[in-house]
Amino acid sequence: MKETWVVNASPLISLAKIGRLDLLREAERELLIPAAVATEILAGPADDPASVALTAGELPDPVPSVSRIEVVEWGLGAGETAVLSQALDRGATAVIDDGEARTAARSLGVRFIGTLGVVIRARKEGRILPSDVLLFFSALDPEQRNNRPASCVTGVISSMNAI
Repeated sequence: MKETWVVNASPLISLAKIGRLDLLREAERELLIPAAVATEILAGPADDPASVALTAGELPDPVPSVSRIEVVEWGLGAGETAVLSQALDRGATAVIDDGEARTAARSLGVRFIGTLGVVIRARKEGRILPSDVLLFFSALDPEQRNNRPASCVTGVISSMNAI
């Protein structure tokens, strides 16, 4: 049975920046992008790599979603709400980076993985080199980089070199 991942904007944007959207794709995985996430990405610069990938058809067509009341009650953004609602409806894994969305996912019983988790998983599967992990961190916006404790970054890089 195919695993399903419902992807939020931040992971798409981060992975597109380093040209590694392929890390989301696997033969045994269905990838869903809620329409609200696509709208959020397309509202940004037209030359943003995630926007380019969406408009060029390099990513799956966005899917409509109905916001579930138990998710709406968390007061998250439209993209996060759509991702968690789709994940609940389909028994899927949410690909999210936002801290509040992760807290909601835990509370709602939704499996989740973040961009860093996608990168680590790809490294463990032998799909990327340790240097790709460093490239990922250097591509993060300073705000995203600052939201990750230095010990986390150091630990991940060390573990990537060991794998």
